[in-house]
Amino acid sequence: MISPRQKTLRELRDYLMIAIGMVLYATGWTVFLLPNDITTGGVPGIASIVYFATGFPVQYTYFAINCFLLMLSIYILGWKFSIKTVYAVITLTLLTSLIQELTAGIHLLKEQPFMACVIGASFCGGGVGLAFSYNGSTGGTDIIAAIINKYRDITLGRVILICDLIIISSSYFALLDWEKVVYGYVTLYICSFVIDQVVNSARQSVQFFIISQKYEEIGRKINQYPDRGVTIIHASGFYTGREVKMLFVLAKKRESPIIFRLIKDVDPNAFVSQSEVIGVYGEGFDRIK
Repeated sequence: MISPRQKTLRELRDYLMIAIGMVLYATGWTVFLLPNDITTGGVPGIASIVYFATGFPVQYTYFAINCFLLMLSIYILGWKFSIKTVYAVITLTLLTSLIQELTAGIHLLKEQPFMACVIGASFCGGGVGLAFSYNGSTGGTDIIAAIINKYRDITLGRVILICDLIIISSSYFALLDWEKVVYGYVTLYICSFVIDQVVNSARQSVQFFIISQKYEEIGRKINQYPDRGVTIIHASGFYTGREVKMLFVLAKKRESPIIFRLIKDVDPNAFVSQSEVIGVYGEGFDRIK
């Protein structure tokens, strides 16, 4: 059982990491994207379009639209997720205002919009991915993505990519410049890619099926280092009808070279199958959220 102190520390860590994620997002959005008239996706994208068309501050539009979406979040995803989303939305709203004031008059990469697009999208994607990794969200289409991800096995980045295409395309009516719209598409793709990398980086695991006459020695070595559990599966060859012992091993992706080296040292002729798995939960791997 997790002690109350551990639960408190875990919650505090979540809020701290969400805040860091919002710093990254606010920096990418207000320092690199907005000054170069590049639209991002989601509610920030809508706020950007309103800003380009009217000059109305992005933080107010962003906050107003999220009020409605947060009601939906509370109803479907529950208070725990939504409270952290409210925290993230308020934090991002305040940080956006603060960073705009601190960087007033500064226009980075003015003549290099593509670089501004790449750097800004990387910051935004990293911020959103960090927030998702610690049970938070920046609101907007992130909420929609989290709702769909709750019921369907679709990556968060893919859902956000689909939801945001219309918003990016709509920026043409405010900017009247297809080049900027294309930069918006590039921003969306990079942002989605970085989100998936950040969210899934800690969950990259692999599974091995190993068939060898020396299965006991291989199993013992894997048990010792990299200290992974080994399951023996009783199988038989269809063609030969011979009974064989097959080892089943789950490990982190970074441990793959170690396991291959152990197998080769014991039995270079072993039959080995390796494949990636989306996620492994339990002792020695990720915890179930």
